[in-house]
Amino acid sequence: MRINKIWIQKEKGPARLGELIREAKANDIPLLFVPKKSLDRIDRNHQGAVAFVAAKEYTPLSVILAPSKVSFLVLLDGVEDPQNLGAIIRSAEGSGVDGIVLPERRSVGLTEVVRSVSAGALEHIKVTRVKNLAQTMDDLKKKGLWIVGAEGGRPGLWYEFDFTLPIALVFGSEGKGLRPLVRKKCDKILSIPLLGQITSLNVASAASVFFYEVVRQRMKKRER
Repeated sequence: MRINKIWIQKEKGPARLGELIREAKANDIPLLFVPKKSLDRIDRNHQGAVAFVAAKEYTPLSVILAPSKVSFLVLLDGVEDPQNLGAIIRSAEGSGVDGIVLPERRSVGLTEVVRSVSAGALEHIKVTRVKNLAQTMDDLKKKGLWIVGAEGGRPGLWYEFDFTLPIALVFGSEGKGLRPLVRKKCDKILSIPLLGQITSLNVASAASVFFYEVVRQRMKKRER
């Protein structure tokens, strides 16, 4: 099992915490320094640190990109709700997504809640974590993928792109949407119009709309 992250107490703790911190940094495991009381709420026997373990091993991005047929990726820019991530994984697996890319920081990991909400889909889809999402977008462009972002209020509509091309769809966080640099790296940004009183869709709901537009276009092309 892969460790998602480790919480370390801010206050001075056992001497061996220094060794743990060095090992975590050497293995690129995200660290977060929090008040001791935050750890106490999780486990009163924590001894200064708590590790959050992934429900599934992450797949290296190089492995996901290895097959030449890879043409449908999903990038999540700061999705922090495990319910949303689980729902996105379920829709992504059903629509034939080749892999999901998460940033190491500012993102929920593959928790047991994510596994449960995915209703089994997590076992059948590759998920990777990267240090720098914006840099990864540049790398994907070099490999021939088009980067399409989803964001409310944009003039372009969700179906106004040729999704039969190799693509990576990018969805932002629940509260802030796409970060400025990530938005800038997108080749195109599209939106879903809202005709009622609400101003935005849940990110998992929006993702499903985009996923099945990709499916619709690709199925239609195969029928020709």
